[in-house]
Amino acid sequence: MIAEITLAKAVAIAHVLFTIVSRYFLLAGIFYFVFYIWKKRTFWYSKIQQRYPENKHILREISYSMISVLIFGAIIFFTIVAGKNGYTRVYQHIDQHGYFYFFFSIILMIFLHDAYFYWTHRLMHWKPLFRIAHKTHHLSINPTPFAAYAFHPIEAVIEVGIIPLIAFVIPYHPVALMIFTIYSLLLNVIGHLGFEIFPRGFASHKLFKWHNTSTHHNMHHRLTRCNYGLYFNIWDRLMKTNHPEYEQSFDDVIEQRGQGKLLPQTELEKIRG
Repeated sequence: MIAEITLAKAVAIAHVLFTIVSRYFLLAGIFYFVFYIWKKRTFWYSKIQQRYPENKHILREISYSMISVLIFGAIIFFTIVAGKNGYTRVYQHIDQHGYFYFFFSIILMIFLHDAYFYWTHRLMHWKPLFRIAHKTHHLSINPTPFAAYAFHPIEAVIEVGIIPLIAFVIPYHPVALMIFTIYSLLLNVIGHLGFEIFPRGFASHKLFKWHNTSTHHNMHHRLTRCNYGLYFNIWDRLMKTNHPEYEQSFDDVIEQRGQGKLLPQTELEKIRG
C-alpha cells in the first residue's frame, strides 16, 4: 500500500515536471528557432542589441532554467496536494462560479501577478539579495528566450510563489490557472526575446503604452536599475521607474527595423558575442 502511494506521488511529480519542461522548451524553443536560426537574416534589424550572445551563455540560461523547473515542480506539486486535501480554493466545476467568473479569474490572476512581480522584483534588486540571487538572472545582459526561467534557486522560489498565493487566496478552476501559466510563460519569453515585435508607436500610444514591450525588459537586463514590470507598464509609470529614454529607445529599434534589409550571410556570421 505504501509502495503504491509512493509510486503514485512519483508519477504525479513526474507529470508536473514534464508539463513545465515541455512548455518551457516548446515556447522558448519556437521563438528561438524562428528568430535566432530559421529567420535570423530576416529579423536581424529587429534585434534590440545588435549582437548575438555566445552559445555558452545560452547553455547557462538553459542550465539555470532546469534548476528552476525542479523548484517550480516541487512547489506546484505540494499546492496540488493541498488542493486535493481541501486547503486551497480550487473548484472543479465551472458551474460552481459560472463562466463570467472563470474568465474574470484569469484576468485577476494576471493583474495580481503583475503587482506581485513588480514588488518582488524591486526587492530582488536590494543589494544583499541582488548579489546572492538576482545577479544570476542578470548574467544574461543580452538575453534569449531561454532566459525566461534562468533564476537562482532563491529567486525561483519567489517567482513560483505566485501559484500558492493564487491557490490559497482566490477561487480558481484548474483550467483557468493553466491558461494563466501559459500566458505568463509566453509574455516572459517575449520579454527575453531580444527582438522587438511590437508595432511602431506602441510604447507611446495613449492606450498601448500601458503594456510592456520586448525593448522594455531588454533595457532592464542591460541597465539594471529601471523597467521592473512584467506584463504591464502600470507600476513602472506610477512609481517612476521607467528608464527616461525607454520610449525613445523603442522608437529607435523600430526605426532600425524599418530601414533594415536582409542581412548578408557573410556579415551575420561575424556577429557573435
